[in-house]
Order: sequence, then C-alpha cells, then structure tokens
Amino acid sequence: MLISVIELFPHYIMLPSTQLRMTLLLGPPGAGKTTLLLTLAAKLANDLKVSGNVTYCGYQLSEFIPQRTCAYISPNNLHTGEMTVRETLDFSGRCLGIGPRYKLLREILNIEKVGSKPGPDADTFMDASNETNLITDYVLKILGLETCADSMVGDQMRRGISGGEKKRVTIGEILVGPANVFFMDEISNGLDSSTTCRIIKFLRQMVHVMDLTMVISLLQPDPETYKLFDDVILMSEGQIVYQGPCDNVIEFFELMGFKCPERKGVADFLQEVTSRKDQEQYWFIKDQPYRYITVGEFSRAFKSFHIGQKLETDIHIPYDKSNTHPDALVKEKYGISNIELLKACFDREWLLSKRNSMLYIFKTVQLTFMSLMGMAVFFRTNMHAGNLEDGMKFFGSLFFGLVIIMFNGMSELALTVMRLPVFYKQRDSLLYPSWAFALPIWLLRIPLSLMESGIWVILTYYTIGYAPDATRFGRQFLTFFVVHQMTSSLFRLIAAVARTEVLSNTLGPFIMMMIVTLGGFVVAKGTVFFLLISLENGWSGGLGCN
Repeated sequence: MLISVIELFPHYIMLPSTQLRMTLLLGPPGAGKTTLLLTLAAKLANDLKVSGNVTYCGYQLSEFIPQRTCAYISPNNLHTGEMTVRETLDFSGRCLGIGPRYKLLREILNIEKVGSKPGPDADTFMDASNETNLITDYVLKILGLETCADSMVGDQMRRGISGGEKKRVTIGEILVGPANVFFMDEISNGLDSSTTCRIIKFLRQMVHVMDLTMVISLLQPDPETYKLFDDVILMSEGQIVYQGPCDNVIEFFELMGFKCPERKGVADFLQEVTSRKDQEQYWFIKDQPYRYITVGEFSRAFKSFHIGQKLETDIHIPYDKSNTHPDALVKEKYGISNIELLKACFDREWLLSKRNSMLYIFKTVQLTFMSLMGMAVFFRTNMHAGNLEDGMKFFGSLFFGLVIIMFNGMSELALTVMRLPVFYKQRDSLLYPSWAFALPIWLLRIPLSLMESGIWVILTYYTIGYAPDATRFGRQFLTFFVVHQMTSSLFRLIAAVARTEVLSNTLGPFIMMMIVTLGGFVVAKGTVFFLLISLENGWSGGLGCN
C-alpha cells in the first residue's frame, strides 16, 4: 500500500510501498500528529483549510472510500459496556465485512480439505479459526484476548475488562474489517510501559501476518517499544523533521551536531532535541559554539540528507496504478447490504434490550403501581357522563393517565445519551448509517409501548367508569399508544440534540411542560386564545386607567 501526501505541513511524506512495515509517529504535544493522522484518514473537519494532495496507490481520495480503506483509531476507548469482547468484535466484523481476507480464509479451508501443507501464515489462521467466525477468533488470538473473550467490556458503572484489554478491543474492532492501513493515535494513554510494549508486539505480529501498514503515534515510548518499529516520523511545530528507517535517525542528528547519550532512550532524545529548552545538552561538537537549531533548519537539512533525497525522489515518481491489487482500495461505502446492516443492528439492539431487561421490568412495575393507584381513587364510584361535575372528573382522569404515559418515556434520555459516543464512533467509521441504528430502537420499543399502554387502559378503563363500548376502549388504547410512541421518540431526539445528560434532563421536562400547557390538556386551545386576548385587553385597560 502506497500513500503519498504532497505539501502537507508543507512537506512530503510517503508511507512505505513495501508491506510488513510499522511506523512510529513521534512529537511533543501540539506538534500536529493527530492532524496528520486525520488528514491521511480523510477525517479532517470540513471547516479546516487544507492544501496539498493525498493519494493512495496513485488514486485520489474521491476515487475510493478512504474511511474503509484505512482506519483511524482514536485514543479514547468507546465501547458498549453491556456487550462481551467477542460480541463487540463480532458485531464490528459483521458490519464492516471481512473483505478480501475472506478469499485467504477460503484458500486455507480448501488447503485443509486437500491435505496440503499450508504456509506459516495459514497455520496461524487455522490455529485460531473455527467454522463460525474465523476473523474474530484470529484477532482474539493475535491480540491476546482469548481469556476475556466472554467477559463484559464494562463502563464507569459496570465492572469489566482492564484498561489494556479495552485498548486492544478498540484496535480489534477495526482489525476485523477490510482496512489495510491503520493510523493509531496515542494508543498508550493510560497504560503502563509494559502493557504498551505488549500491545505493540501484538500489532507487529498483525503487520507481518496480514500484510498491513500501521502508523502509530506514541507520546513517550520506552526503548523496548521503540525497537519494535521499522520507521519513524518525527514532527515538531507542525513540520516533519525526519522520516525514514529508525536505524538512520541518530546518524542524521549527529550530522547536525547532536548526539544521543548512551543511557538515553532514542525516543526521548528525538523529542527533546528539537525543543528550545532541552536542545543544548545534546550538542557534542566542542570546537564550535552552540546555537539553537530551529525546526525549519532541521527540516531543510533533512531534504539534503540521503534518506530525505531518496524519499523526495520516490515521491515524485508517479505510482503505476496497474500495479495496484484490486482489493487494495475499498470502493463500497458499507461492507454489507442494507438488509444485512439492519439485521446486524437489530440483533445487537435485541441483545442490549435483554441485558437491560431490569430497566423495562421496573418501568412496567412502576406503571402498574400507578394504574392501581388510579383504580383506587375511582374504585366503586358512580359518575355520569351527562353531569358537568362528573365530566370534569373524567377529564382529570384522562389528563392524569396521559401525563403518566408521557413521562414514562423519560428513561430514553439517559439511555440515548449513554450510547451516543459509541454511535458517533461507529457511524464515522462507516460501520452502519444512522437509520440502521435508529430503526431497530424504534421497532423494539413498539411492543413495550403496546404493553405499557395496555396495562394502563385495561386496569383503569372500566374501573373509572368510561363508556362500556369496545370501540371507545380501542380508541383510548390507540391514543395512549400513539402518545407514548411520540414522547419516547421526542425524548430520544432531545438527547441526540443535547448530547449531555445534564442538558437533556433539563430540556426534556421543560419541553414536556410546554406540551402539557399548550397542547389542550389543561385548557382548550380556544380558551387559551380567549384568555390571552382578555389578558391583553385588561393590561391595556390598566395602562389607560393609570
């Protein structure tokens, strides 16, 4: 996989065309590492001004789907806490599709049937695979997640796997897909050096087994972790200072007059040698006075360095598109059909509904209790529909029931806000479109709305003393069901717009109070208009009297 970026920051960068390479992206905070990775992954915000050109195997970003050809992995571990590790990877692989790797797996199975001896890569696949989900089992084995495969991922309120395991799950979610290039941003955040080194070893094994290209940004890797990388890109102040093999980086800085001490880690030296306050301690040319070498001077000197000259020569040679493998670039926006996407999201939503069954049981018990309270208030009463006073009681009972039904959907606020971060991550990674996420939620809430509306109407309709007519009973049931569906959808919309629990819990009750006040429940619409006119006239009369 060849990637060339022209005039970026405003320098040249080319990821290796030969596979089996892993590149380390180094630089102090604010150097532009995240911006570079987002640019390569075609995920920059639209309001940013970008100059230059990014091509994959000679193809422009508009000629294929870069979000699926490559993958950007953020430093945040965003997962659905109620799902296990295996379920998380299965769902991601099901939505992304395994792409060209399916052909390799089929070849492995055919080799197995014939009885031939496969290669070492095929051995790794067969040791890790079964007939149900080969890719998931393989990724679990490579990332060392077999022991916790059936454990809940967990979140802030639910005990789950460790931080290092969550980081590997974050990586595994993307590895099960068809992407061939991976941009990993600060994946060592919150991890100790031993865990980071272990994860990088797993990734290096993935690179060599599956022919991938990886660019991994680390803030301060230890010497053992640094030695696992093949190439290094050093950035500072938005410019690329060095890009090339790790073996030549010390040579470049020695030519510039700076030497790495024997007991100093190379990664620490690289990040400090471009810093104004730390640079002087590495100056080793005694017969020349030290002066501060700017980042721009380093960058210009690298272009005359033999690695930089070779890089610039290679990047100006147009890539022959005929050499591109047909499976190298993904040209379908989603890995599976719309029907299969809907099925996958529906299955996940059904699983989460079962895992959160206590919430719905509590809501049902709560509504049943309120229904019994309504029954107790009107039990053995004798009201007449033609009596104005009794009619007001009927009106009050209907209002009470509608308010209970409406506010029974407020739990959707917290549920939606809790799931939004995972939704945005998976939507931006093109696992599924927004409608595939929202439609199963609505479909699975329909039986709950029917049940909750039915409980209220069945327990209160004849007890309160409404007309003993099956048609009117059905109309009230339908009205309560539609109102419950409306409020549940409204609460989900409020949560999606507010995006935070505090703001959604503030907006939700406020909007419901507005609906109750202006919706004709308390005072009819015509009466509200009449009262407003009367209030305006009275206010004007008061001004005239004054």
